[in-house]
Amino acid sequence: MRKPKLAIAFVLLVLAALAGTMTYTGFLVVGVLADYLGTSRFVAGLLLGVLFARFPRISKGKLRIVGLLPKPLRRPLIVGLLALCLLHFLSQGDYVPAAFTGFATAFVLIYPWLRRTMFDRTIGSVFKFAGQASPQKNTDDMVIDGEFREKKD
Repeated sequence: MRKPKLAIAFVLLVLAALAGTMTYTGFLVVGVLADYLGTSRFVAGLLLGVLFARFPRISKGKLRIVGLLPKPLRRPLIVGLLALCLLHFLSQGDYVPAAFTGFATAFVLIYPWLRRTMFDRTIGSVFKFAGQASPQKNTDDMVIDGEFREKKD
């Protein structure tokens, strides 16, 4: 990397843009939900906050985080809410809010893959520089590896 300060500035700019986009999308989701429920934005935001809240709890001597929604249900519900908002804005012809919710939906869907890819690349570069073998073996699948032992009579 030739210009680390420029790279850091670029990454911070991208993260700030992503935070702003996700915040504005949350504002749009709360507004659409309030419109469908016939309540104010405040009440709709409180309902979403209660639904997605997670609290620490100690059980059997271990700290655990507990919420109303089970972990496998959170991401599909968020994607469903974003898709509902996307369809709402497309049906009304509001293309700018639809673009924001579409981007947020795509980001929520690709985030696990992106996180795993970035983590693997970071770990791979750290292990290369440390002089250790990388955690993933570079083996050829076409080579059969066998171990032979001599048997005593």
